[in-house]
Amino acid sequence: MSASMGGRTAGHVDGRVERGNHTRRLVLDRTMDIASVEGLEGLSLGRIATELKLSKSGVFALFGSKEELQLATVRAALDVYSECVVRPTRELSPGTARVWALCRNWLTYSADRVFTGGCFFYAVSAEFDARGGPVHDAIAAARDEWVGYVERTVDKARLAGGFVAELDVPQLAFEIIALMEAANAQSVLHGDTVAYERAGRGILYRLRAAATDPDTLPQASDLTALRAPGPTPVATPSPVPAPARASENG
Repeated sequence: MSASMGGRTAGHVDGRVERGNHTRRLVLDRTMDIASVEGLEGLSLGRIATELKLSKSGVFALFGSKEELQLATVRAALDVYSECVVRPTRELSPGTARVWALCRNWLTYSADRVFTGGCFFYAVSAEFDARGGPVHDAIAAARDEWVGYVERTVDKARLAGGFVAELDVPQLAFEIIALMEAANAQSVLHGDTVAYERAGRGILYRLRAAATDPDTLPQASDLTALRAPGPTPVATPSPVPAPARASENG
């Protein structure tokens, strides 16, 4: 009898845990998208409960505070980021092809709008770069981890003979990350559908210049597949009257 009751109790607990995990995933899927567009300050327990038709007390029980919701969102986004960008390259041998695969994965991740607002970490880094506190520290740590990973990937390729021995690894990593982030910013802000293609070409020019055998990498001139979706049509604004335009120009 007690064993039977214990079994029912365990099943009941397991069911609650599974429901809690499902709700947590549902919430974080939504908060990652919101934060990529509006920033982490756009998150609140009440808003998420209302949008997802959940009880506010249930959401509070899972996260406890706005700050914990923000931190959980950063952690969830980091896992998605790793899944899209980093993990697919781990099966490749160290070398120039692995470096290029990492760059291409990043450009594809942003161009495909895995997060609605483009690269999640680009968006929230700009939001929290001059602040302090646990959320800033989590974002900074995630960025440091990414930059370090790019540097290690480039350096392993150099040690394997793929790049010239005297290569300035941190400089190359800085340049390719800058090109990727510039493409993200240009595409998200202006709806530019070819920014990722331009960034990919710039990265390939740089990688091929540093490679001991440039033919291990694609030709930059052949890169045509990295394109973001076209911009969402918006209503054409009414013309600004001439006096207002004159005033705006000083």
